[in-house]
Amino acid sequence: MKIRDLVLCALFCALVAVGAFLRIPLPLIPFTMQTAFVMLAGLLLGSKKGAYACGAYVLLGLIGLPIFTQGGGIGYVLKPTFGYLIGFIIGAWVIGVIAGDKKPMPSYARMIGACSAGLFVIYFLGTVYYYLLATLYLNRVVAIWPMLVSCVLTTLPGDILLMFLSALLAGRLWAPLKK
Repeated sequence: MKIRDLVLCALFCALVAVGAFLRIPLPLIPFTMQTAFVMLAGLLLGSKKGAYACGAYVLLGLIGLPIFTQGGGIGYVLKPTFGYLIGFIIGAWVIGVIAGDKKPMPSYARMIGACSAGLFVIYFLGTVYYYLLATLYLNRVVAIWPMLVSCVLTTLPGDILLMFLSALLAGRLWAPLKK
């Protein structure tokens, strides 16, 4: 990997970390700007480097840096929101694959489609992880509809707005970053 690529990965790792603190507190899962930076990482860095940037963010948080929305450390794997962090890595990769890593700038529609697929991955993994943690580890009975409301429907409208803004911003930043 070139130094420029490492710097861009570090930059997006830092942006995802900062995005954790740009949030609107909600009862179970806070709404943050992280998904916007994850989508931008996938769109602008491509699949591998976008996933590396998000993976570095998760790794730094797990080794103890307080960069997650509720702190950091290895114990964070037992938090209900940890599945979303796993989703960031895979979601950035999916976005990069669909948007196209080495092609000319993808169309706005392709970027929206890529971000939609990435958001689906993030929400799917986050919700499944929450369900498994609640039922298998905490021995709680979890009703599907309330879980979907708290894990998906409360933050999805904001993330859809961020999806459109991320695609617009990626279109503006594409040429300068690809030079």
